[in-house]
Amino acid sequence: MNKFQLTSTYTPKGDQPKAIKQLTNGLKTKKFQTLLGVTGSGKTFTMANVIQNIQKPTLIISHNKTLAAQLYSEFKEFFPNNAVEYFVSYYDYYQPESYIASTDTYIAKDAAINDKIELMRLSTIKSLIDRKDVIVIASVSCIYGSGQKKDYEAMIFPVKKNQILPRNQIIKQLVDMQYEANNIAPKKGNFRVSGDTIDVFLSYEKSILRIETFGDEIEELSLLDSMTNEIIDTVDHCNIFPAKHFVMPEEKQNMALDKIEEELQDRINFFMDKNMLVEAKRIKQRTEYDLEMIREIGHCNGIENYSRHFDGRKEGQPPSTLIDMFDKDYLLIIDESHVTLPQLRAMYHGDHARKMSLIENGFRLESAYDNRPLKYDEFYRKINNAIFVSATPSAYEVEQSNNVIVEQVVRPTGLLDPKIEIRPCKNQVKDVIVQIKKEIKHKRRVLVTTITKKQAEELSSYMDEQKIKTRWLHSEVKTLDRANIIRDFRLGKFDVICGVNLLREGLDIPEVSLVAILDADKEGFLRNTTSLVQTVGRASRNIHSRAILYADKQTKSVKETYDQIIKRRKVQEAYNKKHGITPKTIEKNIAGLMVAEEETEKIILRKFRTREEKEKYIVDLEYRMKESAENLDFDTAIRLRDELELMKSS
Repeated sequence: MNKFQLTSTYTPKGDQPKAIKQLTNGLKTKKFQTLLGVTGSGKTFTMANVIQNIQKPTLIISHNKTLAAQLYSEFKEFFPNNAVEYFVSYYDYYQPESYIASTDTYIAKDAAINDKIELMRLSTIKSLIDRKDVIVIASVSCIYGSGQKKDYEAMIFPVKKNQILPRNQIIKQLVDMQYEANNIAPKKGNFRVSGDTIDVFLSYEKSILRIETFGDEIEELSLLDSMTNEIIDTVDHCNIFPAKHFVMPEEKQNMALDKIEEELQDRINFFMDKNMLVEAKRIKQRTEYDLEMIREIGHCNGIENYSRHFDGRKEGQPPSTLIDMFDKDYLLIIDESHVTLPQLRAMYHGDHARKMSLIENGFRLESAYDNRPLKYDEFYRKINNAIFVSATPSAYEVEQSNNVIVEQVVRPTGLLDPKIEIRPCKNQVKDVIVQIKKEIKHKRRVLVTTITKKQAEELSSYMDEQKIKTRWLHSEVKTLDRANIIRDFRLGKFDVICGVNLLREGLDIPEVSLVAILDADKEGFLRNTTSLVQTVGRASRNIHSRAILYADKQTKSVKETYDQIIKRRKVQEAYNKKHGITPKTIEKNIAGLMVAEEETEKIILRKFRTREEKEKYIVDLEYRMKESAENLDFDTAIRLRDELELMKSS
């Protein structure tokens, strides 16, 4: 077994040593612990140290893809010699199947799968089966069914050099594992046959496995680069893992189909007894079509709705999820737990309500209810050890941790929480414009939050009229576009970001010196203590940081936020004085971005000796861009994309 090896030039400082020791020792006797870590205190580094100390496979759940991607990048740097995996929803776009009875409207499932993320999900399962030194960064989608570990293991196909294995048998096994034959334009999850050579485009890795046969013997096994088709390595043996999450042996599939047919007949009889002839005809046609597709090609659209039968589960039993791929002795970390835990609790009920309409109107069998996320109590029972991580943990986390909190409120950098002040709502827009212009003079950035999207859009338009460069940012912006916006913001191409809820955007930007919260006294989800403290914390990486809460009345949330920030400032000031620390603004690769852009211009302006040399450079540039995007290094991917476009047009 490979051990977790933390690689870092940093050593624990501030509150980190105490927090690491408390959490590590606590895992020996406590099921739940809570780490209260303020923004900028190095919570991720603390988590990494705990993982190294306890040497257990670890699942880290985040509440959105952007923050999950950030954590994935950070843990990849901390543990370069271990398996750090990324497991989030693989849909770029997802419209779930639904039926609106009031208008008799059926909406078919429509989805666009992101091939790169699907590869990373399959890579996650492979790592969990192959090794113990695994850290998985996941979104809340990890509590949806994803196939059974024992079925996945049973379908692993080992191949060895000099093995006697007829070519047709290799092809049949690949088809059973959901690999598709494609000799024209093969991609991940396909295989290509040319004479005695079979190229398997592995669904979980970037490489291609080439199997060369001679008669009934495997003569050679090679790994090829998927971009260039050049041989990377030759191997003596290789385990081929299934192409998809839902796979099963043929005999188990046949048993499942028999069960589906039995349930179908029961459901038809149910509708006929109630004289619901339309529904009876509908469920018969739909299910028989799905059964035919599964028999012919091993798959159908919406096959996950029959997962109870394929898994051999009883009615109401929870599905197998990513958590079941872990050994029982694993560590669970819930990041931003004050947001992530409510999401985990809510997922089952929303899914059940949508399925109910489909089932009652004959679009799905009742077993579709069991294609679902875990109920919260089912998720709870699967927890071995858990650490809740948040700057503002809720009462639930504190209660689960027996009212014992591990605090990490000191920043090793010496940075203080923003200076905080409360101003009246009257003329708040006029005042915030004045404050923004003060920050712009010093080339600093500003975040402004409003109550509604419309207010944010109107404020953005008004700022444009005032010659203030402003952008509107929201959660529906695509990941790559969001990275582009944040990069331009940091580079000073605009000075202000307006939004409704900037907590979920991952905006830990050192250049931000002012956070302005309009209508801070409008008590509610976006103006409770947790949200206000979190929003104020967005400016805590800059030595000039300050926060303004516009409020006409001092609500409970406004008062608690003010008191908490003042208290934290005093603690940090005392620490800085004791250790002789002079705070400095966090430096986060902004200079590197500028240098890279200047270097790009120099490269583009240079002359190539031949056209072939230029074309080769373009191919290399495109390869590096795609590789950066796959590694979630969006800053580099954007820069290389811009360079590529200029190169092609020159």
